[in-house]
Amino acid sequence: MAMTNVTGLRVGVVGCGYWGSKHIRVLHSLESVGTIAVIDPNPDRALQLSRNYPALEAYKDLDEAIPHLDAVIIATPPSTHKPLALKAIAAGVHVMVEKPLATTAADAREMIAAAEAAGVVLMVGHTFEYHSAVWQLREMVQKKELGDLYYLDTARLNLGLYQHDCNVLFDLAPHDVSILNYVLGATPVSVQCWSSHHANAKLEDVGYLRLHYKNPDVTANVHVSWLDPCKVRRVTMVGSQKMVIFNDLASEERIKVHDKGVSQGPQLGDDLTQPPMSYRYGDVVSPHLVMNEPLMVEDEHFVDCILTGLTPLTSGANGLAVVEVLEAAQLSATQGREVLIEELAGNGPAKVVLDKANGVIHQNGVLHQNGSAPVGDLR
Repeated sequence: MAMTNVTGLRVGVVGCGYWGSKHIRVLHSLESVGTIAVIDPNPDRALQLSRNYPALEAYKDLDEAIPHLDAVIIATPPSTHKPLALKAIAAGVHVMVEKPLATTAADAREMIAAAEAAGVVLMVGHTFEYHSAVWQLREMVQKKELGDLYYLDTARLNLGLYQHDCNVLFDLAPHDVSILNYVLGATPVSVQCWSSHHANAKLEDVGYLRLHYKNPDVTANVHVSWLDPCKVRRVTMVGSQKMVIFNDLASEERIKVHDKGVSQGPQLGDDLTQPPMSYRYGDVVSPHLVMNEPLMVEDEHFVDCILTGLTPLTSGANGLAVVEVLEAAQLSATQGREVLIEELAGNGPAKVVLDKANGVIHQNGVLHQNGSAPVGDLR
């Protein structure tokens, strides 16, 4: 394992585009981090970041950077996650991988096994599990404040941003699947999915997932789209006593609890003049939240796990659970059937579909030009 520098951890960020640059800003504020390295083939990115953070080190690739690192954050396209992570793990470097952890459950398991064998931390960037509003939703479920859960519904919509190497399921759905698993304290037993591509001929840009949980016995619906006129980031939970909406785009009152519901009316036989249901309307309450920056909490947790040996909240196993859902969703959309998560247990390489007309290979929801990992812009 890489030794920690006496002046603080040496952390590299692979892929310093939009999201990677945010990690650099956060790492710069952490006292336990002594050195930050920009790892990106585009030298302009290091130059731009160095204007705000002059002490940054810069490397063109991970091979060049590894001897100088204790830990690395991988913020590159999904198809590159596994090879980059395995390279760092083999060198004894701690790893955090942005969502999704991998593009197949088999790859995720390989990464977990490698990290365990090397004795290093493997963590996935499920940022919403470090969001105070999502913590509040989980607490409501645990305390049964909503009564019996009827269903959950999430929507993550916008016009873009289209990714060049993965479809909308693998780009946006990891957020909502991780939120649902965390809030419910469970993982689904089966998945149904409908997806389609419209503006993009190669990758689906609209998807609908239905996740079936056993304990608690509840169904969750997930809608993701790159092709919607409105930007939406919403989670709705409906129970027998109350309903709650988490709107991540709201500047205030991100969570609203609606004290309303319905109940079945008395059985009146053939008397059709009576309403079949009775409706209850109460107050709408917005609980106080101590707002945090989830990325700050996440990166600080990663550093703490390295220094203390704690298992991350969003460990490799947590990432695997989400990847299993994504892989099952892609299989469901392709085969037009409900897919049990247990079907993916111990599976071999994921099904690969060759699209000869476009000269590309689709492995689950990830596109590989000529069968190789994309080398375009790193996120």
